[in-house]
Parts: sequence; C-alpha cells; structure tokens
Amino acid sequence: MKRTRFSVNSLLLSIFEIAVGILLLIDPVGFTSGIIISFGVALIVVGIISIVKYFRAQPTEGVLGQNLFKGLVAIIAGMFCIFQSTWLVTVFPLLTILYGVAIMLVGVSKIQWTVDMLRLKRPGWHLPALGAVLSIVCAIAILCNPFGSTAVLWAFTAVSLIVEAVFDIIILLVNGRKKGPYDIL
Repeated sequence: MKRTRFSVNSLLLSIFEIAVGILLLIDPVGFTSGIIISFGVALIVVGIISIVKYFRAQPTEGVLGQNLFKGLVAIIAGMFCIFQSTWLVTVFPLLTILYGVAIMLVGVSKIQWTVDMLRLKRPGWHLPALGAVLSIVCAIAILCNPFGSTAVLWAFTAVSLIVEAVFDIIILLVNGRKKGPYDIL
C-alpha cells in the first residue's frame, strides 16, 4: 500500500513536471509571471492569516510567536512578487542555476538508488543509472550555461523538465512490475 501511494505520488509529480515544461515552452515569460504572481497572492493570504492570529492571541503568546512580524514580511514579499514579477523573470538565469542545482541533487539521489539496487541484487538497476546520467548531464548543461540567449535557455529548461519527467514515469512503470530496492523494508 505504501509503495503504491509513493508510485502514484511520483507519477502525479512527473505529470505535473511535464505540464510545467509544456507551459514553459508555449509562453515562458507569461507562465513564469503567472506563477510568481500566484505565489505573491498566496504570501499575502498567509500574511493576513498570521496578522489575524497575532491579534487574536493573548499578548504573551503574540510576543512569542512574532506573527505580526511574519505577517508583515509575508505581505511585503507578496506585494513585491505581484508588482515586480517582471523583475523576477529577468533574473531567470539565477533561477535556472537553482534549478540546475536541484536537478544535480536529483541525479545524485538516483546514483544512491542505483547503488542500493546493485547492493541488494535487484534487477532493473540500469534504469535509475540512466536516469542519474541524464539528470547530471542536464544539470551540467544548465549550470555551465552554454546558451546564447535567454529564449534558448527557457526552451532547454522546459525540454529537460519534460524529458526528466517522462523518464521518471518509464522507471515507475517498469519498477511497478518488479521489486524496487526498498521492498525488503
């Protein structure tokens, strides 16, 4: 049961990654601005809730929780995201570097998965190994930034997101028929 829920969650995450990749290919600036603005709205809502908690709490609880401070910071950050979303989009190369680091960490985790499967003498270890190589190659390409323009960088990021997700779905489907490295736990 636990394995099935993990597989369904992983499958849904992969489908979400594919959708994000496709939306990035269609309209990268618009999609990213929409995400940033949505995040800003969520921050404002969280900030308002935090401020309301502050004033509803007893004075000593309010001092300890610092909800007024947290709420005001969340509202300010939310307003920045809403009104300066284009500025955040222009710093996309920095966000791409962070994405590259995240992909590198995913690749390293797939190396762990591969070695675990080998040590446990499980079949199908080659799929996570290929996924690790793919993740690390994409991460290196993103981190080295060999792209001549931001448009190419957007496209590469979107395509690498889609390819990673499709490959993860394939691994999930193949490993769904075989025992995974952690089935003995």
